[in-house]
Amino acid sequence: MSEFVIPEDIDILEIMKVLPHRYPFVMVDRILSIEVGKQVVGLKNVTINEQFFQGHFPQRPVMPGVLILEGLAQVGGIMAYYAHPEAIGNKLLFFAGIDKARFRKPVVPGDQLIYTLDLIKEKRSVMVMTAKATVDDKLVAEAELMASFT
Repeated sequence: MSEFVIPEDIDILEIMKVLPHRYPFVMVDRILSIEVGKQVVGLKNVTINEQFFQGHFPQRPVMPGVLILEGLAQVGGIMAYYAHPEAIGNKLLFFAGIDKARFRKPVVPGDQLIYTLDLIKEKRSVMVMTAKATVDDKLVAEAELMASFT
């Protein structure tokens, strides 16, 4: 059996090999860095072409906070799957909880979201991560996320 190797460049094509999400629900474009079991950093380019901007809000487009949380979760999912490569294509990773979620600033078209997640602990099948989303080094959202494979 060969050892699983994390790709050097984790672009959208590689992300789609790992995550089950597809357009229009993929909320991450690239993984900038990953240290499995410790930290992962991902990027989302926010554009006016996003479907949700048609209704949230047409007169002043703002990315929904729940989709920022979803993006954070997807980036955390990349680290979880790479920590457990046997789960890729075989198991789904689901939210087990969200605590301490706070939204600090609106995210608008043209912004580049940087998602940073740090693993706090992993116990049995549950992973707990701190999650922060920034735009231009300013905090826009944060939460503590829990996920579990099923």
